[in-house]
Amino acid sequence: MKMVEIYDTTLRDGTQGEGVSLSSLDKIKIAQRLDKFGVTYIEGGWPGSNPKDMEFFKEIKRLHLKKAKIAAFGSTRRGKTNTKEDFNIKALLDSKTEVVTIFGKTWDLHVKDALRVSLEENLKMIYDSIAYIKSRGRYVIYDAEHYFDGFKANREYALRTLEAADEAGAEMLVLCETNGGTLPGEISEIIKTTKSVVPAKYGIHTHNDSGLGVANTVIAVELGCTHVQGTMNGFGERCGNADLCSIIPILQLKLGCRCVSDKNLRTLTELSHFISEVANVVPAKNVPFVGDSAFAHKGGIHVDAVMKNIKTYEHIEPELVGNRRRVLLSDLSGKSNIKYKTSEMGLELEMDPIQLKELAHDIKILEHKGYLYEDAEGSFELLVRKKQGTMKNFFDLEGFRLIIEKRQENEEPFSEATIKLKVNDVTEHTAAEGDGPVNALDNALRKALEKFYPNLKKMHLTDYKVRVLDGKEGTLAKVRVHIESSDKEQTWSTVGVSENIIEASWQALVDSINYHLIKDKQTKKKKKQ
Repeated sequence: MKMVEIYDTTLRDGTQGEGVSLSSLDKIKIAQRLDKFGVTYIEGGWPGSNPKDMEFFKEIKRLHLKKAKIAAFGSTRRGKTNTKEDFNIKALLDSKTEVVTIFGKTWDLHVKDALRVSLEENLKMIYDSIAYIKSRGRYVIYDAEHYFDGFKANREYALRTLEAADEAGAEMLVLCETNGGTLPGEISEIIKTTKSVVPAKYGIHTHNDSGLGVANTVIAVELGCTHVQGTMNGFGERCGNADLCSIIPILQLKLGCRCVSDKNLRTLTELSHFISEVANVVPAKNVPFVGDSAFAHKGGIHVDAVMKNIKTYEHIEPELVGNRRRVLLSDLSGKSNIKYKTSEMGLELEMDPIQLKELAHDIKILEHKGYLYEDAEGSFELLVRKKQGTMKNFFDLEGFRLIIEKRQENEEPFSEATIKLKVNDVTEHTAAEGDGPVNALDNALRKALEKFYPNLKKMHLTDYKVRVLDGKEGTLAKVRVHIESSDKEQTWSTVGVSENIIEASWQALVDSINYHLIKDKQTKKKKKQ
């Protein structure tokens, strides 16, 4: 089995992505999880470039990582500068990491226009920097920046830069596709030529500006590269770096390479979401392998086929990467979708074929009106129960009134809700204030019901979203309200639709509470048994 080293640069290259910012503590947390996952190298940052990275290298030394080696990243010495006295080189050595990654210029355009040194001086800068750091007992990885663009512009010189790094003792030569514009066919030909001229151990580092970061990396591994650089979730500058969350499962599950243990691979989705959470970035749903939609099925024909044989519409088992299969409900749903969802929820679907067909029809009609059940499984379960005739009525509304008053121009509006309802023929009439009309209504409803259902105190709203369904209607437009609620045991979502935002919110609120009360009743029943 071919072994492939995974070099994670989320903490350095990944933080250059727009909207991604990590504190030194965040970086420590992520490094610990990456080590647990089993990557070979973790690039911590550029020592000396900022206080955050300096603090990271100081703190990470106090931890005992199980597998991963921490790498410090930096450039070759500056032109016409003594290597021993160069600030960047000193900072790299002062970081006291076992591994040092040095990048140098490959493209003659950069040498002339960016560094403004001669081509020969650049070769000396590469050689001197690597040789000196090697002499200090460090493991050196050399990143050949802009290698593919440099090769296309001046093949002879690009190869000479690799020869300089190899002769200086670099342990690994990493071919960097820095601009993200090289096509897979070009990658293939350039790597073949490079390996024939400069025999060495090679790695690959690609970017995703043409949407080819993963593809170019996979091709490089197929051609013999044994070291892969990338970031989790594809974080990185511009369009991001090659996404390790796609690369690792492709290499391991499809090419038979060994990147991490199979057990650790099953935690990939969890790791992806953890890093997004720490970085305060909303995870994309439609990314391969780890996205919520990666194994989601919506069309009725697809679901029917998957229920018979998962291979019909899934290229791997989702559990292999820690993900799960999801069946969505919509106007495209058929009876198979409903059967799958009710089975997944643990509902005994006691319906004859006619009832099942009617329920599928009802969902299509409701979706046409604006309801969306693929992200509102709480409301879907209540819909099923109503169709079955097993839906318990926990309370009857007799009416509610909302007061919204703005007393001064520079003050926030005041909201108060009054509600009257019946529970088992007992009338409850109460009022509550809130931060806005929906919050006031929620507070009043809970206040009225908690006397009868004390466990409602465990439940709270975690998210509230409003979507305008037809913007052309302006303030008369129909809206969809999506509410997410949670207790100590689970999280669920409900939906409401109306031209009146309060009515839509009320529908979603009532569904949310009814769902919680049903689950609470089931829990009590199980405990008695």
